[in-house]
Amino acid sequence: MSPGEDFREFLLRVCHDLRTPLRAVRANAQLLLKHPEKRDGADYEQILGFIIGGAEKIDSLVDGLSNYSLALHVEAGAFQPVRTGVLLRAVLAKLSRELCSSGAEVAYDDLPRILCDPDRLMNLFENLVRNAVQHRGPAAPKIHIGAEARDGAWLFTVRDNGPGVDSEDLERMFRPFERLSRNGTSGAGLGLAICREIVVRHNGRIWAESTAGGGCVIRFILPGAAGQEAYPT
Repeated sequence: MSPGEDFREFLLRVCHDLRTPLRAVRANAQLLLKHPEKRDGADYEQILGFIIGGAEKIDSLVDGLSNYSLALHVEAGAFQPVRTGVLLRAVLAKLSRELCSSGAEVAYDDLPRILCDPDRLMNLFENLVRNAVQHRGPAAPKIHIGAEARDGAWLFTVRDNGPGVDSEDLERMFRPFERLSRNGTSGAGLGLAICREIVVRHNGRIWAESTAGGGCVIRFILPGAAGQEAYPT
């Protein structure tokens, strides 16, 4: 598929995903306008809930599109040497309430210092951790993040104990607006697409693996100086 066709498909998906909740908001708002008696009836809270739910879906999609747009604009001039362990700790602090409410446990090894856009790398870690929490199995999420030197680069690994992913979905899950969750969660479907764009614009590569015993492993490679040491976190 050519870049032009990719962009055309992307725009069509954006329009579809925006139009669906917009129609729900409009239909339920018109229902209240055309039938004033429903404003005092038993259906009022349900109809209002549909309107609020539709607005929340639109807000989530717009927020995802904003982050996706930022991921597409990574400039080399913004790169600087950064301790990735420091970035990860900042992300975990930001997500502390979400992690606590889900009972999630996050462990991580000593992580390296690399040359990157720190804002975008924080966005990468945030999306990967949130993805592992949202697509959880019946047990509380357990997430492990590590890194190892590999041929002049750094191979990062984010491992979870979720339900895993079917082999045919391992590549598709990184496409915009793909939603593979089986546990009832929903979102804009842009989290892993954002991750891929950030990694690609750092001259890296990202992919996923699913283990036989359950769980998913997401790996990504980012360039780094050969022999560069990991900095204690």
